[in-house]
Amino acid sequence: MASSHSCEFFSDKEAKSLTSLYNEGGLAAVIPVIKDKLHNLENETLNIAVTGCTGSGKSAFINALRGLRRNDEGAAPVGVTETTREAKAYKHPNLPGVNLWDLPGTRSTTFQAKDYLKKVDLNKYDFFVIMAAKRFTENDANLAMEIEKMGKQFYFIRNQIDIDIHSYELEGIEYNREEVLQTTRNNCISKLIQIGIQKPCVFLLSNYHVNEYDFTAFTQTIEAELPEKKKHVFWLSLPSVTLQVIEKKKQILKKRIWMVAAAAGAFGAIPVPGLSFACDIAILVVELLYYREFLGLDPQSLQRLALNVGKPLKVLTAEVQNPFVFDITPQSVTKLLISSVCGAMMIADDALLVIPVIGSILGGITSFGTTYMMLRNSLDQFVESTQRVVKKALE
Repeated sequence: MASSHSCEFFSDKEAKSLTSLYNEGGLAAVIPVIKDKLHNLENETLNIAVTGCTGSGKSAFINALRGLRRNDEGAAPVGVTETTREAKAYKHPNLPGVNLWDLPGTRSTTFQAKDYLKKVDLNKYDFFVIMAAKRFTENDANLAMEIEKMGKQFYFIRNQIDIDIHSYELEGIEYNREEVLQTTRNNCISKLIQIGIQKPCVFLLSNYHVNEYDFTAFTQTIEAELPEKKKHVFWLSLPSVTLQVIEKKKQILKKRIWMVAAAAGAFGAIPVPGLSFACDIAILVVELLYYREFLGLDPQSLQRLALNVGKPLKVLTAEVQNPFVFDITPQSVTKLLISSVCGAMMIADDALLVIPVIGSILGGITSFGTTYMMLRNSLDQFVESTQRVVKKALE
């Protein structure tokens, strides 16, 4: 059986089962499985534990990773004093299974890593982030070693690096930015080696300039070490602040298209005026809103981005050249579908190529071809708009 990047949400075993189901019960037997898969993808769990000393910026980091500001609904409280005494979960605004956990601070003379991990229930988390604002302590090293003993992944983040850089400017000191960053990184690594960590990997980050410094290296390292089934939800959970994140989101969203197109053309779908076939327009509306939200083109995300970069909202929205982005309704989607019919037949071969597992099942169905084409073109246009918005925001 051929495999494809577009079918990777299904294991080989699931793909074989899908083909058998179709052979036995036709399209009606396949659609519930596809809908279940979509539901499971949207509810995949990812639990990220964030720990470190008081004042290391854990809460602000949790907000930054979710694309929130401190005054937004659901944001973690940010303060100069210790605000976390018990492990507290902060849900991702759009992904119900993704939680960032703010763990109690580790700055204590009586700190015991083993007791700490028992208290916070180690097994709950997919990986740990250990944060420091100035230097990593012996407590941080002991915690990392205990996490490692239990077979869990951890990452060191030297936070607030933007403040260090800014201090050179305030004092009028000439400096080479890359040299300062490398010196800081090396200092952290050598201190961690001194207190017992064998091969520490340190990322320099800023809560208020998430897209800069080691953010790309940090996300790529996590992706490489996460289980396959959690990678897509990790990328979707990140704010669309770099072109790399936007490209990753595009790849993931593209892989859903054939499933949504199949589900929208399922039995029981409603005939659409102006089209020669029935289609569940509601499914398409939800999917397009899903693209808009995860690419950061919804009004709330654009407003937050405008505030973060200190630019007028209208300057950023002007970069969204497709008005459909702001008018996703059953009426506008129907109109777009009608205009997509003429191009749908062109993808008969493409559909077979993209979906080798079940291409023969769906490739020849007009409703599938049309919805597939419409969703793919819309996603491409949404991504282009997001890229333009982010470039303008970071100018």
